[in-house]
Amino acid sequence: MSVEKLLRAEDLPKGSVDVEIEGLPEPDISITFDNQTGEVVVDIGEDEDSDVPFDSNLAEVVDPGVLENIGQELMDMFDADKSSRKDWEDQYSKGLKLLGFNIEERTRPFKGACGVSHPLLTESIVQFQSQALKELLPAEGPVRTQVLGKETREKIMQADRVRDFMNYQITNVMEEYTPEFDQLLFYTGYGGSAFKKVYYDENKDRMVSALVLADDLYIPYHGSSVMSECERITHRVSMSSNAYRKAVVRGQYLDTAEPASMSNNNPSIIQKAVDKTTGIQPTPEQEEVSLLEFQVDYDLPGFEDKDEDGEPTGIQLPYIITMDEISNSVVGIRRNWKEGDKKHARCQYYVHYLLVQGPGAYGLGFLHLVGGLSKTATSALQQLVDAGTFSNLPAGFKAKGARIMNDDVPLQPGEFRDMDAGGAELTSSLLPLPYKEPSQTLYQLLGFCVDAGRRLASIPDMQVGDSNQNAAVGTTIALLEKGSAVMSSIHKRLHYSQRLEFQLLAKGFGEYLPDDYPYDVPGESRSIKRSDFDDRVDVLPVSDPNIFSVAQRITMAQTQLQLAQSAPQMHNMYESYRRMYQAIGVRDIDALLNSQNVDKPKDPASENAQALDGSPLKAFAGQQHDAHIMMHLMFGMSPMLQSMPNVAVNLQKHIFDHITVKAEEDVEAELFRLYGTDPDKMVSPLQREGMIAVKTMQYFQEVKKQQEGLAGPQSDPLVDLKKQELQQNAASDQAKQQLDQSKVQLAQQREQADQQMDQANLALKQQQLGVQSAKQTQAPTKIR
Repeated sequence: MSVEKLLRAEDLPKGSVDVEIEGLPEPDISITFDNQTGEVVVDIGEDEDSDVPFDSNLAEVVDPGVLENIGQELMDMFDADKSSRKDWEDQYSKGLKLLGFNIEERTRPFKGACGVSHPLLTESIVQFQSQALKELLPAEGPVRTQVLGKETREKIMQADRVRDFMNYQITNVMEEYTPEFDQLLFYTGYGGSAFKKVYYDENKDRMVSALVLADDLYIPYHGSSVMSECERITHRVSMSSNAYRKAVVRGQYLDTAEPASMSNNNPSIIQKAVDKTTGIQPTPEQEEVSLLEFQVDYDLPGFEDKDEDGEPTGIQLPYIITMDEISNSVVGIRRNWKEGDKKHARCQYYVHYLLVQGPGAYGLGFLHLVGGLSKTATSALQQLVDAGTFSNLPAGFKAKGARIMNDDVPLQPGEFRDMDAGGAELTSSLLPLPYKEPSQTLYQLLGFCVDAGRRLASIPDMQVGDSNQNAAVGTTIALLEKGSAVMSSIHKRLHYSQRLEFQLLAKGFGEYLPDDYPYDVPGESRSIKRSDFDDRVDVLPVSDPNIFSVAQRITMAQTQLQLAQSAPQMHNMYESYRRMYQAIGVRDIDALLNSQNVDKPKDPASENAQALDGSPLKAFAGQQHDAHIMMHLMFGMSPMLQSMPNVAVNLQKHIFDHITVKAEEDVEAELFRLYGTDPDKMVSPLQREGMIAVKTMQYFQEVKKQQEGLAGPQSDPLVDLKKQELQQNAASDQAKQQLDQSKVQLAQQREQADQQMDQANLALKQQQLGVQSAKQTQAPTKIR
């Protein structure tokens, strides 16, 4: 611990004094002498922040006088923040009467006057609470996830693990989450603001998202509705004396707080109004400790921010300083930044839920939107009821001498009571007041106020079944947008806040979970890794920020289905009907719809069968691409596909798809390994495309080798074609030669036949000539 003592030259004793301390190590002493002022600064020991653990309670080592100054300074800030919102607290507390939770016994304008409150404000809050709870906290769980960057099988599995674990924690382990979230919606609807505090609870040994009411969280006058932009946040924390004792034993707080009974703990005017509305009063038996937890930037002595030379810079650092509200004593000081963070960025714990963003740090609720109309409607309703009471049971004056039996008991229907008028006429002894029937004008004013408030609060439900089914799509969407503008904007604000809350929860899970956390759910055992909660998966609410009610969802799904039915060749009809079934809340949709033609990952055998049917094939990220490619190559070698060229072409295209997706996955994994998710270090899209092209070429060469290995050694198909052409040409030439030879032989044979015919003819002629000459020689001579 550093100790500094300021001495002057005249204070030093004359001569030298030796002081010997036995049993202690020699301290590190530095002495600085100023020649101009004559001041001597003696620094004994090391700096405080050099030997104090980072997560320890700094109030244990800070000087008590410094703690007292810090407490006084922070209490002045708290009083200023409290006084700056005094009018807001008054309006908040007085508006609770408009809810009508209490049955008021009125004595003015007469005893037993109507004390009922019109339910306009309560109806607005309950309608909003019911719709928001159903959309933001469904039974299946409020968390969904999405993969950042290129989708891979590993990222998809990681996102599924994160989603399942967070839904399990919120719906099963965090038992306080659902009722507190329901209560948060009520207070958000009423006053416009409610808060969630997300932190790790050491008592429960898990993450907690606790409800913090606007009454207990103080924002400075110049603060913002965005918690990360507030320079100071003060949270009033009330805990039992036993819970505080546990925190003291853990070293979280000093044991200096003063417990007080709940009845003597000086509750705020809002808490008093809430207790009066609910009919609950604090008990004096139970003691509790009221703490003020400040998230504030402060220049803490002994733990200052220093530059490279070790000199204080005067920059205030973020701390969480906890004080006892009763004794104004500081009981805890902790650093509010991550260890090793040189920028000292403040850690965020609070999430602000708003109904309507107003001009100040706090939101506007239905109290501010329809509170005046609700008060007017209540006044008009009470006057109408009182007027009806006077009209049904009139009152008036009677003569002084007239006596009526049991005049203090009201007349019952059908009853005639005796009256002594003293001989005078009965009508002259009684003078009823001129009461009128309830005013129609006042009744119309009541209806106007109620209608105006309901329109502003968007209470009327949209009657989906009463709408014109044949109306144009644009008309339906316009009517839907007009009737839901206010509630839609409110739902988007809630969606935004819930997303911040889930991100803080996911961040806490990534810090405090063990490396591997197994857990059991009905029917199976699961596990989650702390490393799953990284920047590759984004956590989102399952609700749609553009849809806030079932009626709106059904109308949108109906409109979309009508468009799809008008042009089915341009739409995915399966998905259109599936969304319609989801909108109306049908379970087990897969049992109703035929999912054979749906694009989803399939095994290689199913893809081969689908190729034979002529159906298009698609490769998905995360598949075992090498196994798919090998199966398709083996199937392509089948003799059956040789006679089906269209199927072979479709299968070859599908193999190219697998090669492309595999290359994209490997490039994304390589970029993530080299650069992480830092956008400044990411390569350009053109460079990424070049890397994918190189990978694609490598994988295509591998596929070609696999194909050659399956088909065996083969020659070049061009050479084979040329050889076949030469062989065909040679066969053609040989056939021509044989034909020519046949023609020559045929000609020779014809020539020989002609010669033989000529010789035969010549021989025949010679024979005929010989016969004729012989006949002439043998003929006798004629006698005259």
